[in-house]
Amino acid sequence: MNTTLVLLGYIVGSIPFGLLLTWKFSGIDVRQIGSGNIGATNTLRAAGRSAALAVVMLDAAKGVVPVLVVERMGASDMNCAAVGLATIIGHIYPVWLRFRGGKGVATTAGVFGVLAPVAVAATAGLFFVLVWRTRYVSVGSIVASITLVPLTYLIAEPLHIVVVASFSAALIVYRHWENITRLKLGIEPRLGAEIQG
Repeated sequence: MNTTLVLLGYIVGSIPFGLLLTWKFSGIDVRQIGSGNIGATNTLRAAGRSAALAVVMLDAAKGVVPVLVVERMGASDMNCAAVGLATIIGHIYPVWLRFRGGKGVATTAGVFGVLAPVAVAATAGLFFVLVWRTRYVSVGSIVASITLVPLTYLIAEPLHIVVVASFSAALIVYRHWENITRLKLGIEPRLGAEIQG
């Protein structure tokens, strides 16, 4: 295991694009409104569609780039998976923000876009269908992340990929615990609520 590469993956993952772009687009600290999360959904509420789209793309890119770079460097599959997991952890628990980051969905999609592209394509489709039908981003995120685990197993990805998918899904579900509570209470905001711009 290359510790330096794993650490670099964490650092790249911890770049808080949601916080930076929301401030740039609207002058608002995204942590002070809505859910307080620095991800794209809260950015959508704080700064509008353009900022949210940019955050999705950049959060996904920071999942793709570290894994792709170490893969091109000739690192082993296990090292690539470890770097990917470190990137996801960096996004969710960035040291610069006292370990209070995003929920990891876009970054996980970026990581597994390199590690298991077929599984990600299927779960992305499921995500969009669920969000379109329910108008709850949280529902799409939770179900898609959980579904990634059996899909990586069924398409015969290596065990370490399945393990990383499992750990990532567990983190995403944990980070959505408040959303799950609000869904149960019927007070979870639907997509489009309180959008600015």
